[in-house]
Amino acid sequence: MTKTAARPPAPAAVTAPRIPAPPPAGDRRRRRLVDQARAYGFLLGGLICFALFSWYPAIRAVVISFQKYTPGSDPAWVGTANFTRVLHDPEFSAAWRNTLAFTLLALLIGFAIPFVLALVLNELRHARAFFRIVVYLPVMIPPVVSALLWKWFYDPGAGLANETLRYLHLPTSNWTNGTGTALVSLVIVATWANMGGTVLIYLAALQSIPGELYEAAELDGANLLQRVRHVTVPGTRFVILMLMLLQIIATMQVFTEPFVITGGGPENATVTVLYLIYKYAFLYNDFGGACALSVMLLVLLGVFSAGYLRLTRSGEDG
Repeated sequence: MTKTAARPPAPAAVTAPRIPAPPPAGDRRRRRLVDQARAYGFLLGGLICFALFSWYPAIRAVVISFQKYTPGSDPAWVGTANFTRVLHDPEFSAAWRNTLAFTLLALLIGFAIPFVLALVLNELRHARAFFRIVVYLPVMIPPVVSALLWKWFYDPGAGLANETLRYLHLPTSNWTNGTGTALVSLVIVATWANMGGTVLIYLAALQSIPGELYEAAELDGANLLQRVRHVTVPGTRFVILMLMLLQIIATMQVFTEPFVITGGGPENATVTVLYLIYKYAFLYNDFGGACALSVMLLVLLGVFSAGYLRLTRSGEDG
């Protein structure tokens, strides 16, 4: 009697996965509203900070510029008298002249140096992190401390700058004590203290340029300057234009270096617009005049920024 082979068990029936039914339209709408409310809730904190510390002071300054106002007294409306008084101040023209000169010198001295440093750091193969920290280190020093260090450095008697020149048998300089060298000395301080962040931004922009473009330029026989002109500059054009605008706005508001190092001297050679605003408010106790000068600076920078962005945008479109 032969034994029949056992049949293999029948495979279990494969059931298709159940696809959950989409939520009702009312639930989707409710969930979307909750997400939007949560997003606006996170934005609310930033809006409150801007309103309290940026928008309200700006609006308040515009109002005070048309008033005679001192702390502890009731403001009185004087119309455009504050603007007229400020315009006839002998220091007014000197402050604007020094501020514009500082801005132009900062563009000539302080705009090209960060770009060149970024190019050099981008080509380094060893100790790259160390040199990046060295370049960025001045930004981490408090501005007042940095200005005090440079004030000692520029001291015409025992300062390190003149001591170094004497050691090299070179003529010394008055630096911040001379009317012809004070403003240039302050530009050097501002450039040294603020270029670290600009260098890092340039480095990020340089590293976003595809390496194939440089390889193609080398195959075409382009030298270093030609590669920078035809590859690097076009690849970082947007960053260069934006940083130029930000630097002009920042240098037009220079205050720390004249206040700490020179006190506006010698002979008003380093009085800037912001330093004159400080003098009106805290030395002359004339908050109306200080706000009037602030409004002038605000309008000038606003018009310049709008024109600059319009020109750069039309250049890109063309």
